Amino acid sequence: MTKLDELKRHLKPGTAYRRADLARWSTSVDRHIKQMVESGVLKKLSGGLYSYPKETVFGLAPASDQDVVKTFLKDDQFLLASPNAYNSLGVGTTQLYDKTVVYNHKRHGDFQLGSRKFAFRVKPRFPKSLTKEFLLVDLVNNLDQLAEAKNEVLKRVEERAASSDTPQLRRAVRNYGNEKTKKFFERALKSGELHHAA
Repeated sequence: MTKLDELKRHLKPGTAYRRADLARWSTSVDRHIKQMVESGVLKKLSGGLYSYPKETVFGLAPASDQDVVKTFLKDDQFLLASPNAYNSLGVGTTQLYDKTVVYNHKRHGDFQLGSRKFAFRVKPRFPKSLTKEFLLVDLVNNLDQLAEAKNEVLKRVEERAASSDTPQLRRAVRNYGNEKTKKFFERALKSGELHHAA
């Protein structure tokens, strides 16, 4: 068995690797990586980041976004989000965006990893998974970056907030809203309370 075959035996399909990960199993890692990329065994995602695709009935499937980002950050403290998720809130957003936002504690900037675009945003806090409440807050935080008619969207968010005035929403606003967002929800929730009291 060649040294290259030995290295290949360590690789798990559908997984992303850094050069340093591969160096553990090879004494001439750069030569081996070059050979594997040329033969299509590994796919280069960016400098020093590679994916070992998984064979499926539909052809080769790349490593998941989750795995690629985890390998890129060398950390699993992050949340994958996308402006497309706002469309599920029923507040009038319909645009489709081709980037994935990565909330994390380490990296900031836009990175192309393989064929995918990721917008890394450093945040002090974010939830472990996407919730409806977090998405409402996130939408208002990022309103300036959306292509939709902002006033229309805000009006719908306000209605949604007033009707779903829950402890979860208040907590999400407190934990994840920027100053402008907090003020907006404070007004929205207050008008919801008045509405309920009437």
